[in-house]
Amino acid sequence: MLQITDEMDQLFEKYRKKISLTQTQFVRSIMSEINWNARLIGIKGARGVGKTTLLLQYIKLHLSANIPSALYVSLDDIWFSEHKLIDLVDSFVKKGGKYLFLDEVHKYAQWSVEVKNIYDDYPELHLVFTGSSLLEIINARADLSRRAVVYTMQGLSFREYLNMLLGTDFKIVSLSGLLENHNALSQEVLSGIKPLQYFSGYLQSGYYPFFKEEIDLYHTRIEEVVNMILEVELPLLRGVDISYINKLKQLLLVVSESAPFVPNISKLSQRIGINRQTMLSYLYYLNEAHLLNSVYKEVHGTSLLQKPDKIFLENTNLMYTFKGDQTDMGNARETFFVNQVRYKCELTISEQSDFWVAGKYTFEIGGKNKNKRQIKQLADAFIAADDIEYGFENKIPLWLFGFLY
Repeated sequence: MLQITDEMDQLFEKYRKKISLTQTQFVRSIMSEINWNARLIGIKGARGVGKTTLLLQYIKLHLSANIPSALYVSLDDIWFSEHKLIDLVDSFVKKGGKYLFLDEVHKYAQWSVEVKNIYDDYPELHLVFTGSSLLEIINARADLSRRAVVYTMQGLSFREYLNMLLGTDFKIVSLSGLLENHNALSQEVLSGIKPLQYFSGYLQSGYYPFFKEEIDLYHTRIEEVVNMILEVELPLLRGVDISYINKLKQLLLVVSESAPFVPNISKLSQRIGINRQTMLSYLYYLNEAHLLNSVYKEVHGTSLLQKPDKIFLENTNLMYTFKGDQTDMGNARETFFVNQVRYKCELTISEQSDFWVAGKYTFEIGGKNKNKRQIKQLADAFIAADDIEYGFENKIPLWLFGFLY
């Protein structure tokens, strides 16, 4: 037991060092949306969106008076190659530990079983865990769905990007508030900055918080994120055959070349070289992994074998990583809109226009010269137009939809 305790001291030392180096000038908005009083909290998200930073910032901002009673560990730490999580928890709680933050839980075998047992056996402990967006909260051996409050975290909104880059403090707006008051909201933003000055930068390299670290290597890091998801997480968490990984990379390139991609599953299966059922399954997994955004005509059309009606890359930075200056601007606009709006609102394909949002609103996406001909006969119909600072009537600046989260 002494050996475990001594080695545990190394975990505490690493934790203290990480806390001391954590900056808190900019904090993601999801921080205030999480019910931190819950005993078991899960935070899912793609690699690189800032889950680790969120945990460390929360500890520094809210538990600074109780640092010894809190502990952050990453479950890919070498310590766990010889010790069980339950050993750590037992010793930690006996020493007065109350708040345990577990990062990268998907790297630890049987994590869900141990977390379930910890929740049941240590009622005095608050436990927060993060993991891949592919993390399964419901499984046969340890159903955490009744125990855990689970949140999904995605990359920076355009609003958060501005706040992080410029030190501004722009607030979240609701979709209804945006549609009703878009001119006043535009005026508020424009009184401080020129949003179009920064919008193209966000589309190209502003979605992942690490954009502030060596921007020249930004797209190389995105490639590393994509490769880690495809080569490690999908085989580990979804059982994808490693021999298919290059075919999945090919699939992502096909989607990035389209404007947007309307899939013909039979032709796509032939082109990639896998059967139809496997193709549909892999499209579903790539959505779960936050590499694709599949959009359907029906709200509930997201089953494993449901054919998507349109497919986008999950965010515009992926487009620029794959295609660079050849990125199609029309596709980028729609990709941005889907990414920013869908995080908080239901979004499907519209029969009359581009998108149907929140079961009520029709949207057409385009450039500044986009006219209203296609939607003029429709109620609650709007144009989200690029390259404009202010809207007029039902024509709204596209960039403003980046303020929804």
